Amino acid sequence: MDEFKESRRTFLRGTVIGGTAAASVALPLAGLAQQAANTAAPPGPAPAPAAAEVPAGYVFLTPEEQAFVETLVDHMSPADGDFPGGMDLGLHTFIDRALAQDWGKGDRLYTNGPWKQGTPNQGYQLPMTPAQLARTGIRTANAACTEKYGKSFDQLTEAQREEVLKSLQAGSMELKDGPPSKEFFALLLQMVVEGTFADPIYGGNKDKAAWKAIGFPGVVATHALDIVNYRNKPYPTKPLSIADLA
Repeated sequence: MDEFKESRRTFLRGTVIGGTAAASVALPLAGLAQQAANTAAPPGPAPAPAAAEVPAGYVFLTPEEQAFVETLVDHMSPADGDFPGGMDLGLHTFIDRALAQDWGKGDRLYTNGPWKQGTPNQGYQLPMTPAQLARTGIRTANAACTEKYGKSFDQLTEAQREEVLKSLQAGSMELKDGPPSKEFFALLLQMVVEGTFADPIYGGNKDKAAWKAIGFPGVVATHALDIVNYRNKPYPTKPLSIADLA
């Protein structure tokens, strides 16, 4: 168990260093707190806006897709005692909101042809938005699981789920009438990683658990000296999120 925990921490730190910590979605914030009505009073500091929690429930995923995503996030980010599992971390909510918002709709994504199989260094080349890729990928992955195992992804054993994900990653699982399996897996991994490290206002990283695990201070950008003073040491200050500064 200790080895597993250390490997989790190593993965978390390495992922952030690799530059995949920033999420590219934006969710609408709650309405600002009302200004004081007494205009005759001397001007003072404006009241802070109310920091709202991300509403529960789904806004994009269908029940079948919900079951797939919930199983996926708990499998890819299992609880280890002092670190919450994917569901408790809110990764399913992050994925749902990301796909529902502009990023999922392909905002700033080139959507004109020609559509050809690209090389790895050419990046994303499919004629699908992230939301379309996720929806089609989940449907065809479930169909492939049913064909091979007789049941959908969420009903598989842990060993079977691991086998499916490794096949998707390797590109060896055929998704009939679906996207290339490698591209589908890359999207799933991207959303899980980004949801782990994004600001909690986007739905994931609940209670800033991932930030606390790696000693990340949050959104306050005044820690240049602390990088030197606390290098390879636990960072003692509570991390701050967007909501904390709202």
